[in-house]
Amino acid sequence: MSRSITYYFSLHSPWTYLGNATFHEIARRHGCAIDYRPMPLRSVFDETGGLPLPKRHPVRQRYRLLDLQRWREARGLPLVLQPKHFPFDPSQADRMAIAIVASGGDPLAFIGDVMAGLWARDEDMSQPEALLACASRAGLDGPALLAAADSPAIRQRYEEALGQAVEAGVFGAPSYVLDGEVFWGQDRLELLDSALASGRTPYRSDGAV
Repeated sequence: MSRSITYYFSLHSPWTYLGNATFHEIARRHGCAIDYRPMPLRSVFDETGGLPLPKRHPVRQRYRLLDLQRWREARGLPLVLQPKHFPFDPSQADRMAIAIVASGGDPLAFIGDVMAGLWARDEDMSQPEALLACASRAGLDGPALLAAADSPAIRQRYEEALGQAVEAGVFGAPSYVLDGEVFWGQDRLELLDSALASGRTPYRSDGAV
């Protein structure tokens, strides 16, 4: 039976961008299904005690820039350290990804292009025209996706992702949940890969075996 990994992410997260291709390669190699869960990251921060970037201490902000450069090199990806249009409200793009999944489609090409638009091409991904272009390049019906993203059903699924994330133990993006075990951050992908390869019993936060 195929295993499934629940993928909690936000399309304005540089760490989601840096880990996205590697994560999908790991999932493919191990024959895992992916349960895509775009989530309202700022609300997750508010619920779990996290801080948005502008409110973090300057020491933390400076270290983030160092780490982005290290991981940019390690993953071999182009990355603009300080995009002109960051931060932006990713909710429309996130909901379009949900709409793709809800219609039975594969969101991989779309989400990868949206994140590259922000972090590699330095585009304004808050603009519907930019999202429509990403949808078109992914072979999707952009206007239909935009309309679906604003529907009550998709909005509700996006709002529900907040409670689902917190209940799962997620507090940041990206997070990968395998059999109830949370792997937070793209720098945990090698540990996720190892867990899949070994088939070990999931670790528990209470330390029980």
